[in-house]
Amino acid sequence: MTPPVVKVGGRYQALRREGMSKMKAARRGGETPPYDEWTKSELEERASEVGIESRSEMTKAELVTALRIGS
Repeated sequence: MTPPVVKVGGRYQALRREGMSKMKAARRGGETPPYDEWTKSELEERASEVGIESRSEMTKAELVTALRIGS
């Protein structure tokens, strides 16, 4: 399931001005669904953003746990 795209207030535009892609800005501009609903590749991308190492070797469940602990 792909997270919903939400453009809330001026936050979306501010994130776009900072150089974030349209999809990322839309996802960050509103409510984010629980990690359990993210795809493995979305979890890996988020894990990369927060600096979790060995993320490509983790299962989806391990990524969810690591993100909950680390973010």
